Amino acid sequence: MSYDERAIRQLVETWFTATKAGDIETVLSLMTDDVIFTVVGKEPFGKEVFGSASKQQQNMNIDGTSEIKEIKIIGNWAYMRSFIKIKMTVNGGEPIHRSGYSLSILHKESDGKWRIARDANLLTVDK
Repeated sequence: MSYDERAIRQLVETWFTATKAGDIETVLSLMTDDVIFTVVGKEPFGKEVFGSASKQQQNMNIDGTSEIKEIKIIGNWAYMRSFIKIKMTVNGGEPIHRSGYSLSILHKESDGKWRIARDANLLTVDK
């Protein structure tokens, strides 16, 4: 496994650890400034909307896993396919389980760090 692939896998691990801890600033630091997210049922959105939505979820306990299916690195760009499982619980209520595939495009920026530049997230509520 190359150094860059290990760095991308570490980014994913950091994302999930920070999300579980409610550390929004760390999660935001893992994105490019011009990141675009595409999710089911919503218009694509960027970093500012992601941050605002995350702050509104402070009363939510979020835990999850990402099973990386593929990482392909092409110079300073990479793509990653993953299967994600998320459990969200609001104020001790019944958990909501979501799962699905995600396709992410990452960019290695001038500081040498990989960040998510585009993300198509196809998670839906498990039935």
